[in-house]
Amino acid sequence: MYHEKDVARGVDGTFMWLMEEVGELASALREGTPEELRGEFADVLAWLTTIANVAGVDLTQALREKYGEGCPGCGRLACLCDDSEKP
Repeated sequence: MYHEKDVARGVDGTFMWLMEEVGELASALREGTPEELRGEFADVLAWLTTIANVAGVDLTQALREKYGEGCPGCGRLACLCDDSEKP
């Protein structure tokens, strides 16, 4: 919806918007209403998707490649990795 503006802003400028939204999400997680939380989660996801688009990354494909078969560590759909390991 904002592709031309996003491309003109570039990855760096768009990343800064994402960071602002992550900060707002952090605040909402501590003190926000359910409505505020929904809005902030939506904003973070939208800005993350925007950065992927500007950078030429197909986010759906990236998610499928990394997580489509399950956990990248143990390979299961419900992760059984030790809690001290990523993910």
